[in-house]
Formats: sequence, structure tokens, C-alpha cells
Amino acid sequence: MTPVRHPYLDHPSPIPFAHRGGAADGIENTAAAFRRAAGLGFRYFETDVHTTADGRLVAFHDETLDRVTDMRGRIRDLPWSEISRARVGGGEPLALFEDLLEEFPDARWNIDMKAEPALLPLIELIRRTDSWDRVCLGSFSEARVARAQRLAGPRLATSYGVRGVLGLRLRSYGVPAPVREGAVCAQVPQDQSGVRVVDERFVRTAHARGLQVHVWTVNEADRMRALLDLGVDGIMTDHLETLSAVLTERGVWH
Repeated sequence: MTPVRHPYLDHPSPIPFAHRGGAADGIENTAAAFRRAAGLGFRYFETDVHTTADGRLVAFHDETLDRVTDMRGRIRDLPWSEISRARVGGGEPLALFEDLLEEFPDARWNIDMKAEPALLPLIELIRRTDSWDRVCLGSFSEARVARAQRLAGPRLATSYGVRGVLGLRLRSYGVPAPVREGAVCAQVPQDQSGVRVVDERFVRTAHARGLQVHVWTVNEADRMRALLDLGVDGIMTDHLETLSAVLTERGVWH
């Protein structure tokens, strides 16, 4: 396994991540989901953030409320006073990310920045709450993560976006592709569009650069075991009990 390059990664590998708090239960990205994950022993939580019309940071995956709540509309178009009335899975309210930081003081948060307007408010929140060691920012947009890194400096942990992952994949084949300096991990799917992303060569190349490899979203025990055999440093899952059981059987559930 790779050495720790940032306090965020100060945890025995492999790191178990509760993806959206454990999305399999149908109450994803709610305080109730994260409470359940914490009760099972997880301390690394994955979530997403969007900004409301009045500038509040909501832990939520989609741009709109339509898929998982009893309301409709785009989060960026609605004030928190309206969004706070929405319910996930028939009963659970949405959560402000600031409230989650406060409720789970021992948790580490892996945050996908879904939209540009969330960038500055999120960095300001991390600064105001002094949560630098508790947060890793990622995004599909390499440019967005790079801007976050420039604004915050090395105290902020970041993962690669799509371009960084592509560069790392090409380097694993011996192609001298450019990659952003300063990231602490590559967070990737096992496969993308039918193409294998994570294999022994990719993991070895990432580790040679001092990067951890975290794979999402893995819900089957056999896939978890195969990835662990490759030496990945973290797994994100919707099925919390499955990952806990696999890590327990290997003696690496911490």
C-alpha cells in the first residue's frame, strides 16, 4: 500500500467508503443514512454537494429533486426553505453539508463537486470549520478540482478528475501523458464504457506516484475481493454490510 500523503488518508488500507451513506437503503445522502453507516463502523462517507438558490450547500447527488424525493425542481433554482420540506424515501429530509460536518465530527468526507457554484462556498465552509484533514474533493471536471487545489493549497486533499485518470491510465501503458501534481488519490470505476480502468498495471503506476486508488461503486463481494487482490486502497459501496463482511473475512476491517 502507498504511504499516507495527507491526513485525510490516515487510516489503515483498504479504506471502506459508505457511498452516499449506503445508497442501497433508499435514503441516500441523508443524515439517517450516515447515522446507519456510522453505526456499522464506517468513518469514511462519500457524498455530493449542490448549492441552493440562496447559497446553502446541500448533500445531494442529482441536480433535481425529482428522482429520490417527493418534490420536483432544480436545487439551484430553489431556496433552502423550500428544499428542506422535501423527503427522501418517503420520510427523510435532505441535509445541509455543514450540519453533517457537525453531527459526525469523527467522519472523513469524500465530496463530489457536482457544479461550479458549489466550489467557493465549499472551500469557505472547510476553512471556517477547519475541516482540512476531514475532506477530499473530487469531480469529473479536472479543471474544477485544479481550481479548488489552487485556491486552498496543499492543505486540501483532492482526487483526479477524468483527465487526470486518463493521464494515469496512459502512463500505465508507458505513454508520457500529463497528470496534475498535488492529488492524493485516483478515484475511479473498475470499468468505463466497456474498457477496464483498474488493473494491476494501473494500481502499480498510481502507487509509484504516491497515489492511493479508490474504486467506485462496488456492490458485489467477488468484485470487492478481486480489487483487494489487486492492491486497491479503498472501495466505495452502496452495500455496507457486504463490504464490511469481505474486509472482516480478510482481517482488515478497522
